[in-house]
Amino acid sequence: MKLKKLLLSLCVALFLSTGLAFAADKINVNTASQEELQTLNGIGATTAVAIINHREQVGEFQNLDALLDVKGIGEKKLAKLADQLTVSDIE
Repeated sequence: MKLKKLLLSLCVALFLSTGLAFAADKINVNTASQEELQTLNGIGATTAVAIINHREQVGEFQNLDALLDVKGIGEKKLAKLADQLTVSDIE
């Protein structure tokens, strides 16, 4: 009986932890640190710094398409990243 409870508890814990990973928030390009940006596949140190420099010099990104103005981000890269990014804390 204890083994069943233990297995059930482990299954529930695994399910909840997996669910939280899928519910992770998108990264806000207007507030993200270099380290946060670099967690994205395809964003290295150089591109992360370019994103931060652009938003400091030009201002906040109004939409994700504005990332195309950042050196190192083209249409293909943006298409791959778009579902992981946001320009707002409100989704």
